[in-house]
Amino acid sequence: MHVMTLSFARLRRFRFNLPQRVAAGMLALFLAQGLWLTAHQTLSDRDYQYARCGREMWEKPSPLAGYYTSCGNIHDGILAYRVAGLPLTLNVLAERGLDVFRKPEDRVVQVGGVQGLSTWELRHQLPYVLLLLRLPFLFAGCVLGGALWWVTRRLYGNLGGYTALALYCFSPAILKACITPGPEMLAAVGVYGGVYTCIGVAHAMQGPRKKWRPRIVLLTILFGVAAAAHIAALPVVALLGLLLMLWVAEGRRSQVLPIVLMAAAGALVLVFACYGFSPDAFSYLFRSAAGFLWFSIDPAKHLFLNLSGAGVTIAAAAAVVMYLGVGRSRYFGNTAPLLCFLMIVVLITTGIPSSPWLWALPFLLTFVGGVFADSYESPRRKLALAAGGAIVLLQVVFCLLSLPGLL
Repeated sequence: MHVMTLSFARLRRFRFNLPQRVAAGMLALFLAQGLWLTAHQTLSDRDYQYARCGREMWEKPSPLAGYYTSCGNIHDGILAYRVAGLPLTLNVLAERGLDVFRKPEDRVVQVGGVQGLSTWELRHQLPYVLLLLRLPFLFAGCVLGGALWWVTRRLYGNLGGYTALALYCFSPAILKACITPGPEMLAAVGVYGGVYTCIGVAHAMQGPRKKWRPRIVLLTILFGVAAAAHIAALPVVALLGLLLMLWVAEGRRSQVLPIVLMAAAGALVLVFACYGFSPDAFSYLFRSAAGFLWFSIDPAKHLFLNLSGAGVTIAAAAAVVMYLGVGRSRYFGNTAPLLCFLMIVVLITTGIPSSPWLWALPFLLTFVGGVFADSYESPRRKLALAAGGAIVLLQVVFCLLSLPGLL
């Protein structure tokens, strides 16, 4: 009875009022754009690779002796292959089940007496392969948008949350990453969620220990998502989280490092599980150059000089000016995402192609939402709201113009 009471109490605390509905509407528009872009794509060699090797991880061992999959020993983000292959595997399993009720000539998976044809070979019989490949990454994009909304609304209020989420939902760079099988959106979820969960753990450390445990478990899972998406993301999120925890956890700083190390160790166990607990395949991850990082300003140039992101660029420039010029904007809630963005946006991976600047973008939007929220509460509230609305509208227009076949 006590457990049921607690469960109902949690349900009663959840509210789906106007702010939540507005955020859900924005995320629905984000999803609609992703589905529109998907409808205007065709299957590519990259899709073939993720479909084939992702399914191999779920359904059968590698046909090549000594290799984890026919793609080799995966070191460029095994989680992306796993999540890309899972809907296809489930789809084929469902089709096999339905084939029992079909005539032999109408069966999807049994063709000419040959069992177990690959999803790619069945692409004409299974018309939703392209969509199924992208759904997990679109879902990751929605999760990241939801996390951005939750953080910004909690820190800055409704208007700050609306501003950050609107810029996110109409970002062509984010949309492109969500309709391309790859590790970037998954790594972004792990890095952004991991950093802010670290801050949450640091705040919880000021209270009773029983409140630490669920946050530490969540932190381990998010570290695991970051590491399994891209192994270079683990040291990034762990270092940023450690620094911010040391900043926040006054009086408990001696316990910060053990918590971060424990979460990082748990993350590596989760990565090991993604490799099917295969020591050879897992060890290859550390024998490759996947985790090598260096510094460059080229990613920042790409982000800010891209015309389709003009609204984000203008918003970032305005936020920096207000942050430097208005003392009330320079506090931890605004400074933390700015520092995270500056530290990540200059990173490049030297071993494999990747885009860490995409991991940095949610932190930039968080910073923008925070500074704009401060301006909305200034004496020139109406002017600030008009300027913020105009910038968001500009970004919406550029994003919609980038959608193929819309105009």
